[in-house]
Amino acid sequence: MTWDEIQKAYPDQWVGLVDVKYLNDDGVSIESAVVKYTDKPKGELTRMMLDGGIESVYTTPDHKFQLGMVGVFG
Repeated sequence: MTWDEIQKAYPDQWVGLVDVKYLNDDGVSIESAVVKYTDKPKGELTRMMLDGGIESVYTTPDHKFQLGMVGVFG
């Protein structure tokens, strides 16, 4: 799915992505990805991201960096 399609299909929520393709080499702007998880809380997705294998992203750009890593290790 493209990033726009992901945002429309899963608004205002954390998703776990695999096979992420970026628009350029900055590793920030997502062009497309496969949505693997939509049913896991932010903390669990972030732990999974730290272990490798997925990207944990919030689908609403204005809220993309909400709280960052706070609470992940608690």
